[in-house]
Amino acid sequence: MCRISCRFAAALVLLFVVGCGLGPEARKTGPKAGAAPSPKLPLKAEPLVVLPDYCNTTDGMCLLPDNSFIISVPNFNDEKDPPLLMRITADNKAEKFYEFPTPYPGLPEKLNRIRPMGLARDPKSGNLYLADMQYMIDKDQKSRMWKLVVKDGKMDKMVLVASGFNVANGTAVRGDYVYITESVREEGFTPANPTLFSVVMRFKLDEENVVIKTPVKDDPHVIGTFESKRKDWAFGADGICFDSKGNLYVGLFSDGKMFKLEFDKDGKVVSNKLFAEAPGKMTNCDGSSCDVRTDRIYVADSANNAVRIVNPDGSVGTLAENEDITDKKTGALRQPCETMVRGNEIIVSNMDWPFPGFKNFETKHLMPTVISVIKLDK
Repeated sequence: MCRISCRFAAALVLLFVVGCGLGPEARKTGPKAGAAPSPKLPLKAEPLVVLPDYCNTTDGMCLLPDNSFIISVPNFNDEKDPPLLMRITADNKAEKFYEFPTPYPGLPEKLNRIRPMGLARDPKSGNLYLADMQYMIDKDQKSRMWKLVVKDGKMDKMVLVASGFNVANGTAVRGDYVYITESVREEGFTPANPTLFSVVMRFKLDEENVVIKTPVKDDPHVIGTFESKRKDWAFGADGICFDSKGNLYVGLFSDGKMFKLEFDKDGKVVSNKLFAEAPGKMTNCDGSSCDVRTDRIYVADSANNAVRIVNPDGSVGTLAENEDITDKKTGALRQPCETMVRGNEIIVSNMDWPFPGFKNFETKHLMPTVISVIKLDK
């Protein structure tokens, strides 16, 4: 019997499900300030921008002060294309922000291709925090988190924040900390107790070269632990975002559940409770983003080609959903993995890495890569 149950064997193919859960930095305005429209639902996703042919797989996003945004491009569907970050301008033009050298200098063989996933921005310094997910190459805690130092709007250098993750995934920055989900932790798993264990961790923005402890429960950076029961698409804590009050929301990918973490005045977690679930409707909780004007959370439901709305009372609705498509230029959703609020738009990253049980499985991966938008004011 191998150390990992057979359900984890599928995880080598399942890398696509780990979309990061990036939400914009919560502003100080309350949820009623400049509230977004409450449109008649569901809405239709449209094309925002068609990416160049060297972009075949997208994941995490972060908004910049000028209303442009950066999107991570791991290119998992075809690694002949290099990993990179693309910038989408405020008027929706695509340009390269940074292409990661491959092999990346100074990194071990086979682990020297950066695989960019979750992406978050520190609004004070402008630096980026990046989840680097190596799980498809080595399942034994080889994933990492990097700080990308930005000077004059350009990449200057990469600094290792922490190593020892299995699945470094969703990221978010708030205050003096960066938060990251570790979606798969094999510790404690046995065939007799087939429960997937995952965590959310918090690091100071100036921490460097941290090696995560094993067992991870002994690591002081862990602020929340989660158990997942569903065997399909076995990934746990995934997308994360903050509401206007500073509460942290963590989605469990395979279970389609969202948890709410509350903090005291000193930043200590005082509550970690199930907040939202909708069996038969919300299958996956992938990347998420909170509109702090309303405290509605927009969640990518990957398997269903859908974006769900989790309301402040925990009820779940549908913002947009569509069946499988073969013409991606329509902008319809195709395995959405990440959402991002930009004004009255919900921008959606479509990973389109097909997996059994997903709506896009039969037609496989298609080009070109299209970023979708759902316009709330329609």
